[in-house]
Amino acid sequence: MTPIATAFAARAVVTAALALGSFVAMPGDANALSLRVKLACAADYYKHCSAYSPGGSEVRSCMRAVGSGLSRSCVSALVAAGEVTQAEVDRRRAASKTASR
Repeated sequence: MTPIATAFAARAVVTAALALGSFVAMPGDANALSLRVKLACAADYYKHCSAYSPGGSEVRSCMRAVGSGLSRSCVSALVAAGEVTQAEVDRRRAASKTASR
């Protein structure tokens, strides 16, 4: 990788981390997201929900609306963090498969 490409990649990672850092309002906040969720869902946020402020409730609604369009790593992190249950993921996945037939 060239030095310029490395600098751009590093800038993109830092920008994503800073933007997603605002997902967490306060460390004790019940709505705070783990670092794992922020990192795993960064690309999904930018792809689907970046029109909304990272700290706003609209982001959660947007991510739920995207549902099956989220990456597996993001969904796994959300399940591990208790943001969504595995049962809900399985139900949505089955409904998506049924609707596509």
